[in-house]
Amino acid sequence: MSGTSDEIKGRIKEAAGAITDDDKLRREGKMDQAVGKVKQSIEKVIDKVNDAAQGKTRP
Repeated sequence: MSGTSDEIKGRIKEAAGAITDDDKLRREGKMDQAVGKVKQSIEKVIDKVNDAAQGKTRP
């Protein structure tokens, strides 16, 4: 699963937890969002490394 989809899934879980007053679901949602953000950061680094290896530059 990509970082963006993990983050979206986390937002949905957190919202569902808030609606149902389920603290466990809220925590899971926040954790999924954090995992998604880390994955997005890693994906950006990988893209930059690949671009550098191919001699490309990216802003």
